[in-house]
Amino acid sequence: MSAGNGTGRPLLAVNNIEVIYDHVILVLKGVSLRVPEGGIVALLGANGAGKSTTLKAISGLLRTERGDVTKGTVEWRGAPIHREGAADVVRHGIVQVMEGRHVFEHLTVDENLLTGAYTRPGGDALRRDLDLVYTYFPRLTQRRHVRAGYISGGEQQMLAIGRALMARPRLMLLDEPSMGLAPMLVAEIFDIVARLNREENVAVLLAEQNATIALKYAQYGYVMESGRVVLDGDARTISDNEDIKEFYLGLTGVGQRKSYRDVKHYRRRKRWLS
Repeated sequence: MSAGNGTGRPLLAVNNIEVIYDHVILVLKGVSLRVPEGGIVALLGANGAGKSTTLKAISGLLRTERGDVTKGTVEWRGAPIHREGAADVVRHGIVQVMEGRHVFEHLTVDENLLTGAYTRPGGDALRRDLDLVYTYFPRLTQRRHVRAGYISGGEQQMLAIGRALMARPRLMLLDEPSMGLAPMLVAEIFDIVARLNREENVAVLLAEQNATIALKYAQYGYVMESGRVVLDGDARTISDNEDIKEFYLGLTGVGQRKSYRDVKHYRRRKRWLS
């Protein structure tokens, strides 16, 4: 399995990590991946494949859930960070946007955004960054004084990403940003993420079940199943792979779920030309 995309030293390198919860439950088994400077990398797989755990291993959030990286390393610009706490990881420039649109519902949109800058001093720079977020997310501008619990699901997802942006990240970890949203909203959010990547040079590691939308924006992808990376390659190669397409449909002709390991050995029936 190739572990590298891009050339030279990557921005982020996950090297053969193993993750165990509660000292007994093995969740990740030898996961390796790379994110280059300024790149968008997709981490694909069904629910329970290990995508969220991989992101938490990078962001330092594992310990809040009694998890630990027991083997391998997570390196940021060549230096190990897998033993550091979540706040220290944020200071490096790595920010995770959690699955499920986590916002502070009792705070206004404006107040939510300001919580994303808790590691930074205040002042003019903070105000400029706040204005920058509203520039990227104009939907939030008219909602800035509304409590976050009263805005739509799509607006909450934009708010969660905007709050992460307030920390001035060099790498944003996005966990299932399309979940539960209408296709038009998903496309709008992914377009904004692509702009942030292009215009602000924010690298993105994107965990998604929706392979179609993820591979439209990513340059490289990793496919996970049962806590392992089972395939990786450039986005076009994965998008054109018939076995992967069948895997992501999730069902065979007789309505049974097939794993990637089953699919990749499946010999499709020969098509006869009339």
